[in-house]
Amino acid sequence: MNISIIIFILLLIAAAGLFAKNIKTIIRNIKLGKDEDRNDNKSARFSLMAKVAFGQSKMQARPVVGILHFVVYAGFIIINIEVLEIVLDGLLGTHRLFSPLGSLYTLLISFFEFLAFGVLLACIIFLIRRNVLRIKRFFSPEMEGWPKTDANLILITEVLLMSAFILMNAADAQLQALGSAHYAQVGSFPISGLLVGALSGMSESSLIFMERGLWWFHIVGIFAFLNYLPYSKHFHILLAFPNVFYSKLTPKGQLTNMPAVKKEVEMMFDPNADPYAAPPEPVGEPERFGAKDVTDLTWKQLMDAYTCTECGRCTDVCPANQTGKKLSPRKILMDTRDRLEEVGKGIDKNGKDHDDGKSLLRDYITEEEILACTSCNACTEACPVNNDPLSVIVDLRRYLIMEESKAPAEWTGIFTNIENNGAPWQFAQADRLKWKDEQ
Repeated sequence: MNISIIIFILLLIAAAGLFAKNIKTIIRNIKLGKDEDRNDNKSARFSLMAKVAFGQSKMQARPVVGILHFVVYAGFIIINIEVLEIVLDGLLGTHRLFSPLGSLYTLLISFFEFLAFGVLLACIIFLIRRNVLRIKRFFSPEMEGWPKTDANLILITEVLLMSAFILMNAADAQLQALGSAHYAQVGSFPISGLLVGALSGMSESSLIFMERGLWWFHIVGIFAFLNYLPYSKHFHILLAFPNVFYSKLTPKGQLTNMPAVKKEVEMMFDPNADPYAAPPEPVGEPERFGAKDVTDLTWKQLMDAYTCTECGRCTDVCPANQTGKKLSPRKILMDTRDRLEEVGKGIDKNGKDHDDGKSLLRDYITEEEILACTSCNACTEACPVNNDPLSVIVDLRRYLIMEESKAPAEWTGIFTNIENNGAPWQFAQADRLKWKDEQ
């Protein structure tokens, strides 16, 4: 076994081990949320996943960007076949292990090259949109600092990886033309072949050094990219599929009931219930109404936070945000993820019962933000990965009102009217049809 194979094996083990460790931490963090059953109607869920996650249907609301994003997405999925070959070559010390496939291999290489060029072009366009055209939704306050850097880092990394792939193939094609040992004849290179002429003056040893250097750069870059994903918004590349699968199937305007409140109401309407009987004593710690911190949210809401793409489509269509209010649905999920990461690190350092005295409400998300929401569901409709920021807002608002009795004066009047009159208006139920007598 030569030294290059040993180095490759060590790199592969290190990359796989670190990635597994990061994934385990994220799964642990998501499980800090409350339990929720999202396993019903699996056929509808698979259908939704195929349409929204695999088919990118929501991205097509903006066709040009949607097509470019699909090219990048397809490149990530399909070029993994080429990555598999590189990994096997690294482990076995071979070169182009799949080349005996003949014409099929030539066809695959051609397809990969067109796809790599498409990804390269799309990423350059996305960089221009962000940094030259300066699309407004990429420059909201929550996008300052790391989120902005993160988006550019990913795009630059993809440009470098695709460039390395194309240049590697160009050097390989020239070595094949020279009849160099170890470089099997595998057919045409439609994109990198255009660069072969520029390499014709290089010596065989220089070409081999270039091809091997780019090969190592490409695969080490992929290992690094893999382990960067858990720290980046681009983790949605992996989480989009389960996130859409477990997304809400009921109508978007249908809010969930809090079990404790629902049980009390059901007892009130039960004709067989004893009106003088005391309610059963709660088992364990009493359940909190709504959510104050991330551990009061469900695991699905926490998965939404990790899946957020930070694209800003939700904030872009939010009527509250459009009228100058501080609410940004994107920020709600970004804050939830940041708080969850903070809680997770506290557990790692101090144990599962650690309390840092902070909470999602107020330390991350202000009362002003959640009270500005109109509950219109425009954000959930716009999200390309079926996130539901409204559910987080509603649960935070439930805590604020039901636990702390804090609500705007206008809302308090509405609550009183609903309690007394069964409607938000200040008219008794017996007077509701009086308008007919006035006609």
